[in-house]
Amino acid sequence: MLDQPIVMLDFETTGLSPAMGDRITEVAALRIVGGEVVERYVSLINCGVRIPSFITGLTGITQSMVDNAPPVDEVVPQLLDFIGSDPLSAHNASFDEKFLRAEAERLTLAPRHASLVCSLKLSRRVFPTLGSYKLGQLSGALGIQFRSAAHRAEADAEVAAKLLIHIGQHLRSTYGIRQVDTDLLVSVNKLAAAKVPQFLQKRGQPV
Repeated sequence: MLDQPIVMLDFETTGLSPAMGDRITEVAALRIVGGEVVERYVSLINCGVRIPSFITGLTGITQSMVDNAPPVDEVVPQLLDFIGSDPLSAHNASFDEKFLRAEAERLTLAPRHASLVCSLKLSRRVFPTLGSYKLGQLSGALGIQFRSAAHRAEADAEVAAKLLIHIGQHLRSTYGIRQVDTDLLVSVNKLAAAKVPQFLQKRGQPV
């Protein structure tokens, strides 16, 4: 349960770095309100670039799929409007945010999200004994199932959203934290892992 709307974002891309010329190929943005996904924006994206064969092997996204997709100058403004000024989250959030900012800048636009929450960093701090924090292994360890293939934007965003909701429920039930909001999650993101339990105990009520 989360006490304010937050948008979970996931991009599929041609590579790891927009600074090296990599571009987005697919996006999913899911708005979470009251512990549920209530609205979503999902689209393949045509950035006019070649899709490397290893990306097709990883994601299943082919050249013809993006060639026939809506153009980036249509998708990115719609995406920014969808996110609006709500807080933004992603699993390994710095990766997705740098692509969001790079694509927006190409169109002389700017994201307006209020803050950024990384569900990967949160998971490391809230569940410090797990073996892996990759989305697939992490979701399996927590009993969260993929409904469809991993490495597609909507499937990954869906699982990341469930993970964020799971973390909110865990903070309530384990620490008695009544209000799980973005400020709390950002604060946990910034803490060293060893300091997190004490911080959460101070914020919560006896359970």
